[in-house]
Amino acid sequence: MSDEALKELGDYIGNALGAAVVKTEIAHGELAVTLTRAALFKGIQFLRDDSTTHCEMLADIAGVDYPDRAERFEVVYNLLSVKHNHRIRVKVATDEDTPVPSIVSLYPVAGWFEREAWDLYGIFFADNPDLRRILTDYGFEGHPLRKDFPLTGFVELRYDAEQRRVVYEPVKLTQDFRSFDFLSPWEGMTDVQLPGDEKAVIPLAARPAIADKR
Repeated sequence: MSDEALKELGDYIGNALGAAVVKTEIAHGELAVTLTRAALFKGIQFLRDDSTTHCEMLADIAGVDYPDRAERFEVVYNLLSVKHNHRIRVKVATDEDTPVPSIVSLYPVAGWFEREAWDLYGIFFADNPDLRRILTDYGFEGHPLRKDFPLTGFVELRYDAEQRRVVYEPVKLTQDFRSFDFLSPWEGMTDVQLPGDEKAVIPLAARPAIADKR
């Protein structure tokens, strides 16, 4: 859609939802609509059911962490209308303690996405029927995609075949840190002599002639 068509769509959504819309903007060729947290469920339901928007598909839910903000988290919903061939990005802000309304009853696939956002960011979704970790290990502490998540000091667990039980161990890297010179193979091979390199220092006139066998 053109920017003009997206602006018209944003104005239509703003007029329909009124105070539920914090702002609308066009970024990277897509319409982004920021909603209040209290009106999130109502707003997404409208975008799904209204004949003009008709976003019948929820493509993704993503979290974003802005630690300097009072409401540090932004939850981003990527909606797609197959019928109208347009995308609408919905945003809502929240903090570490305030839950965001779950939209599982609108899009069942949201259950997986909300669990991921809870696991990695600690964003709580009210009324999600199965809000538990989905990517990290059992007993994992913290939320690893937060900007203030420490890089060391946590534990990992694995099944130990010798002890026949799950054991907890400090997190360790699978390999040591390495420094790279970022040179190509040719630039890096300064001290290597390959067969044929000696020809480069032989004057052309001194090289043996190749007989013409024609």
